[in-house]
Order: sequence, then C-alpha cells, then structure tokens
Amino acid sequence: MSDDDIARAKRGLRPACEAQRRIASSDAGPHAGADGATRFFAAMDPPAGWVVSGYWPMRHEFDVRPLLAAFHEQGHVCALPVVAGKAQPLEFRAWTPGATLVEAAYGTRVPSEAVAVVTPTLLLVPMLAFDGRGYRLGYGGGFYDRTLDGLRSAGPAPVAVGCAFEGQRIDAVPVNATDQRLDWLVTESRAVQITTQVSGAAS
Repeated sequence: MSDDDIARAKRGLRPACEAQRRIASSDAGPHAGADGATRFFAAMDPPAGWVVSGYWPMRHEFDVRPLLAAFHEQGHVCALPVVAGKAQPLEFRAWTPGATLVEAAYGTRVPSEAVAVVTPTLLLVPMLAFDGRGYRLGYGGGFYDRTLDGLRSAGPAPVAVGCAFEGQRIDAVPVNATDQRLDWLVTESRAVQITTQVSGAAS
C-alpha cells in the first residue's frame, strides 16, 4: 500500500474505533485506570528519577491519572503533553497532582506556559486502537509518532507505554515508515512488554 492508501485506511477506521472505544470504556468500568496502574507496577519496577509524561483523558480515553499519581508518589517527575504547533513534536510541561490546568488545543487541558518544560523518559500514550504487533491508531495529527521518532533518534530512547482498554484491540493497524511501535501496553487487565507478550492472554 502507498502512504496515501494507508492514510485513507486509517481515516476509514477512526470512526468505528472511536465507537468501539466508547463501548470498551463502559465495559471496563470506572476503576479501569486504577486497575491498569496496579498491573503496570506489578510488571515493571521503574528506576528512580524517571520523567513520566501522561495525558489528561478526554473522549473515553483510558484514564492514566492513577498511574501518574503513583509515579509522583514514588518521586518521579511527571508531565503533560502540549501541542506546540502543527507538524511539530509535542512539548512536555511538568505536572503535579492538584496543579491548575488551562484549556488548550483539541479540547485538552495542560499546565500553563509558566511551568517548566521537561524531556520524558517514559511516555503514557493514548490511542483509538492497537494491534498485536504493538502499533497504535492515533487521531491523525502524527504528534506522538513525530515526538517518539525525535526522542528515539536523540537517545537514550524513552519507553513508550500504550494505554488502552482491552476492547480497543483490532486485527491490524495500517502502518507506514513513520509509525512508531510501542514498547509496552497497559490495559485494565494486563501490562505487557510488546516484544514478547502483547499477543498473549491477559495476565
């Protein structure tokens, strides 16, 4: 498939995947984010001093705020992403629980411009869908792919953790050379390292 064909295929998938995510969110229930946090820390013991980027959930996204709160309690620096501009990588501003947030692009909420900018070593990444290879279907702006590519090229490579409901899995996400693969997947029922376990049963 050409890049144009792949782009069209992604556009065609997004409405159905958004509807599927809405159902998956309802099926998973209100404690899905807390369950995911428990699964993650049972599977990974993050080294001290990480800078962790999350996101403020919207439109039935998997809620990573319990994960962010746990990272903060362990002494890690936490941050939220900010869209700096079209076709640009994301910027990350430091965040702490209870911090004041402001309305931003695409209906998100972010720390103000007065907050320090940081470089994440672990990113919690939202999505519309994922597949067994560790690829995600995003919203079409390319922000996370562009950001991960830049961070991985600069080194040392950050850890990209896809955060989703189990019900968001699809057979195959259309991908091209710019799509960045995830390192981990966290859902309400499992936390797995992509390279070895994402196709397996919930743990």
